Amino acid sequence: MSEKVKLGTCNVAIVGPYLSGKTSLFESLLSVTGAISRKGNVRDGFTVGDNAPEAKERQMSVEVSAANTKYGDISFTFIDCPGSVEFAQETYNALMGVDIAVVVCEPSSDNGHGLHQKVLTLAPLFKFLDDWEIPHLVFINKMDRSSTNFIDVLHALKSVSSRPVVPHQYPITEDEHISGFIDLVTEQAYHYHPGAAADEVAFPAALKSQEQAARTEMLEELANFDDHLLEELLEEINPSAEEILQDLKLELGADLVVPVLFGIAELDYGVRPLLEMLLKEAPTPETTAQRRNIPKNIATPLAQVLKTYFTPQGGKMSLVRVWQGELTEGIVLNGVRVGGLYRLVGQQQKSVNTAEAGEIIAISRLEGVKTGDTLTTNGDRFSLVKAAKITPVYAIAIAPQNRNDEVKLSSALTKLSEEDPALAWEQHGDTHEVILWGQGEIHLQVALDRLRRKYNLPMATHLPQVPYKETIRKPIASIHGRYKHQSGGHGQFGDVYLEIEPLPRGGGFNFRDTIVGGVVPKQYIPGVEMGVREYLTRGSLGFPVVDVAVTLTSGSYHSVDSSEQAFKQAARIAMQTGMAKGEPTLLEPITKIEVSTPSEFTSKVLQLVSGKRGQILGYEPINDWQGWDKVTAYLPQAENFNFIIELRSLTLGVGSFQWQYDHLQEVPEKVAEKIFSPK
Repeated sequence: MSEKVKLGTCNVAIVGPYLSGKTSLFESLLSVTGAISRKGNVRDGFTVGDNAPEAKERQMSVEVSAANTKYGDISFTFIDCPGSVEFAQETYNALMGVDIAVVVCEPSSDNGHGLHQKVLTLAPLFKFLDDWEIPHLVFINKMDRSSTNFIDVLHALKSVSSRPVVPHQYPITEDEHISGFIDLVTEQAYHYHPGAAADEVAFPAALKSQEQAARTEMLEELANFDDHLLEELLEEINPSAEEILQDLKLELGADLVVPVLFGIAELDYGVRPLLEMLLKEAPTPETTAQRRNIPKNIATPLAQVLKTYFTPQGGKMSLVRVWQGELTEGIVLNGVRVGGLYRLVGQQQKSVNTAEAGEIIAISRLEGVKTGDTLTTNGDRFSLVKAAKITPVYAIAIAPQNRNDEVKLSSALTKLSEEDPALAWEQHGDTHEVILWGQGEIHLQVALDRLRRKYNLPMATHLPQVPYKETIRKPIASIHGRYKHQSGGHGQFGDVYLEIEPLPRGGGFNFRDTIVGGVVPKQYIPGVEMGVREYLTRGSLGFPVVDVAVTLTSGSYHSVDSSEQAFKQAARIAMQTGMAKGEPTLLEPITKIEVSTPSEFTSKVLQLVSGKRGQILGYEPINDWQGWDKVTAYLPQAENFNFIIELRSLTLGVGSFQWQYDHLQEVPEKVAEKIFSPK
């Protein structure tokens, strides 16, 4: 019996903007390699990558989908990643576990401004890939569009990539439509056939000069990293295909160059050449482990969770990259015995007994383990770096349509945020609302759909309330509060005099007493403070009171009828009287924001912030991101709710911002009038 040949492994993320055709390429890759017998399409809702009902309804990917397949002597795991910026966290988490990324983009029929806009949407993705030195190539999809100029697309890509962009192929066209390509490594020409491998054809003499220019460009970029190749070019020696391939593999693996291929995924054009390129030039798992600083020669299993799913049939499922050692069925990871190991093709699962270093597999029932967590068997605290969590920028307040479901909501939201780490939720301390945070309208709508479908929790929603506060502008002295109640037997009596003073913004609350001679006995003073604090939860304007100092200056008591409770009521009465006389004013929370935007949109962003009562603090170029600016400003939280929607609208969807609470500030009079006016 012949010995089973051990396959190599390669993990590939398919990434790119929304509508670039990532899922179509994913489907074509699986079809060409025999993982699926029939290709689906996004329009009909039958694709491996978009199986979730939320994806089918919107005809867009809303979470990563993995599929294992074989090509040549390599076991590939392709991960189809969402293209919408609202699901970028999914993509970034998955990218931390792959060997290489294929960035899918589409050309534009307009080779001028329209093309620039198309490639600009790639900029944040390129930034992430280069920050983490993740090897990547570009696949220009939908090359059947008329008037597409490959060289123009190439130049546009260079404007948004910090790494040299190098052509790997050159297109052959007939009647202005793409019909094949020239491999710039071998200088062999090929003719496309729908659904089949391309044929070798004679080199088109009419394209010799264009092909030579593109090939020279590729070789000169590679020569920047290879002195031997540079010498050959200077001596006009034509390097061998093997040498060029070796250089491409080394430079690509080190994230020094970005090769560019192209095709039409729906027709399988360019898909087999892409597979061949990955087969020969993609970095090995060992190279990736070295890039991620994984310790070498460690037999102890080491893995990392890239994605968490909660499936109706199998419960919790974790997508995991194995970095070192071997995982076996029944192994204990982080103190939890795994339920099973599986290779995936979308939602289809194939049980396996083992998974070795370099593989991406699914593990069932890893309770207590979250996306990004490092998995070990020996309790080591070694922790692999994971993608930073993107700041939530859009919020809605939610409540179950059926009030009896409130007890189930916390558990469901916890699972939901495990499955999608870009979500966050809180029970707000001031407004008492449950607030769900995410990356935009679609993101939160998908979350609400999952709550309804998976957990039978339909939600009522509205915009969150602004957590306004109130304070006073002027001090008030000698505020008298007396509580006297007689109902037979012992009565209730408490009598206090208070002073209320405004504190500087951020001063909080301060209580003290200046009682002399025991006019208010010490045992009743805590009751006075309690009454003051209770009043401060809802002041004369209806909001929590902050930045005030209250002093108990005098009072009187009754030897029989006084009690702590009576003095508490007296203090509330005094506060109610005094606060109304202190010129109460409304305060709003102010956030500090940092906006990242392409420089060409900076002036529009400044106008947007100013138009929302924002205070511009400054703007400057981002040091490690050419062509991008950072705008810093103060922005009222009341203006924050739709800010991300308007920002993306102004910046072709690529603008982003981070925010944090900074301080409280008086609400302008005209704005306050609108807040208090009847709706």
